[in-house]
Parts: sequence; C-alpha cells; structure tokens
Amino acid sequence: MGRRAPGFGAGQVPRAAAPLRLAAVCGLAALLFAAGCTSRVPSSEPDRPIPPAPTDQPEGPSESEQLAELYAAVETELTSSGRMRREMAPADAPYTVDDLVRDFERVALYDEYVDVNGRFLRSESPAYLRRWDRPVRVGVMTGPSVPAAESARDRANVAGFTRRLARLTGLDMQVSDGDDVNFLVLFMNSDERQAFAREVGARFPGFAPAVTNAIGDSAVDTFCTAYAFSDPADKARYSAVMILIRAEHPPLTRLSCVHEEMAQAMGLPNDSPEARPSLFNDDLEFALLTEHDEVLLRMLYDPRLKPGMTAEEARPLLPAIARDAMVAEQAQPRAGT
Repeated sequence: MGRRAPGFGAGQVPRAAAPLRLAAVCGLAALLFAAGCTSRVPSSEPDRPIPPAPTDQPEGPSESEQLAELYAAVETELTSSGRMRREMAPADAPYTVDDLVRDFERVALYDEYVDVNGRFLRSESPAYLRRWDRPVRVGVMTGPSVPAAESARDRANVAGFTRRLARLTGLDMQVSDGDDVNFLVLFMNSDERQAFAREVGARFPGFAPAVTNAIGDSAVDTFCTAYAFSDPADKARYSAVMILIRAEHPPLTRLSCVHEEMAQAMGLPNDSPEARPSLFNDDLEFALLTEHDEVLLRMLYDPRLKPGMTAEEARPLLPAIARDAMVAEQAQPRAGT
C-alpha cells in the first residue's frame, strides 16, 4: 500500500502489530497540534522556540516548499504521460472472473513488507486473510501548516470515501470527531511528521520501532503510508489503522493517497503488477479506486471468507465469490470519489 514516485519501486505498505491503541495516537496528535482528530486548523499555534534573529542572507525555500515543488512536478509528469487515470471502468482494460481470482489472491493474501530490525523492507510473503469485524470510526487530522481550505477539502474527501467503503464492505463505518476513532488519517508536512515520530517514541517506548522510524524518516519517494494494527486476541482482525499522507502533495496525489491507503487498510495489503485496471499496482496507471478494485473489496467482505484463511483455504471459494461480487457491482450505480 502506498504511492511512490515512478522509478523508485513499490510503495510502503507495512502491517504492524504494536501494543499502542490508536486512541492513544489520536490523543498524542491532538496534544502535538492542538487540533484533535478532526480536520480543523487550530486557532492558535502551540508554543514554539523563539526564532533566530534575521540574517543579511535571505533564507532559501523550506524542505516542505521544496517537496511541494517536487511532488507537483511528479504529478504533472505522471498525468502528461497518461498515468494517474481516473476512469472507473476503462474500455481498454477489461477483466474477467479469472483475473479477479488471481488479483485477489495476490493483493489480499500476500504481504509486501516485513519488519527487519526496526525497518520495513520489501519482501513479499504469503499471509492469511485479515479484515475488520467491528465498527470503524474514521478521524481526520491536519497539521497547522495546512491552509483551512485544503483542510476542509481533505476532510470532505475522506468522508466521501468512507461512505463508499461502508457501502462496498457492509461495515458500520463513518467519520467521527470523538474518542471512538480507530482509523486515523493524518495530513502532515515533513516537520510535523518528524515531530510526531519523536513524540511517539518518547511517550510510548513500546511502540513498534519500525513504525516510528518510518513515520519520522520516510523516503521522499514514499508519498503516503498506512499502518494496520491487529486485535491482540486475534491477529486476523484489525483493531486500528493510522494513515499518514504528506501535506506537500498537490490535490490529485492527495486524493489518490486517500483512495489507496484507506482501501488497502480494509485488508488488501499488497500490490500486483498484473492487477488492471487497478489502484493496487505500482505502475501508477490509475489514481483512484476502479470498478475492479470495488469488486475486490466486495470479495474481501463476503461472509464465505473468514479472517485467518490462507490462500489454500480461500482459493476454492474465490471463483463463485468473484462472480457474485461482479453481479452485485453491476447492479449498483457507479460511485464517485
């Protein structure tokens, strides 16, 4: 799961177990940014060190300003080359039941990253089926660097996509500003992300080091990342998710991150070079969730599949599930973003 600049490889999609509940992360984020788990921009900034006296030499652009220029150029290059497409069901990319079965097994039943000595390394490996089986409450938080209009747009995008995921999965899933948030989407610039990582490490030393390291020292080509936390009593069932999206991104890339990270945090952790038309593919051909991807989500939450199933256990059921999911998809009005 994750968006990366072309030529750098796959996006970072760790699935991390940690003793820290997301409610604690939400509270920590509120403490850091005085904004709570919402998209509101604080009316006053938290205490900051006194800035240094001005010098004769003008300062250059900040790291976030440089990143914003870089990501705008990347998005322009991608769209001008025919990538980051926004069609739901493009005529040049038909798919079959066999395609869905193949893609579901690769995307839902394999992991893309492993935790090696506190760092996430790409190493695809078989996994068991994981998904949510409890109410999902989505919180949205933006850092103080995000202008109010952008913050409102981000919140609207997350809220709209939350409704779409609820329809596709059948879950009780909605946006919340309360302390029941267990699915947190954060929009942070580089400085805010590093401060957040330092504070997490200091306040919660038992938090998975790989997650803390990735939050604070994410590669420039990692556009956005999701961390899914399993129920301690049943690791096949998710209990919390934290998604970080770089605030320096232009609008389409930010929306693409919302689609990919939120969709994959439902239980589709891997990407596949064969999946098409799909957001779950490293080639960045498509920017937003497609009809093909909606069918995969319907399949994931089909009651015939059970959390904890291996590929060998699920495989005989998948053709019938894929056919039924396609019928259900075609019977529904086409969704927007």
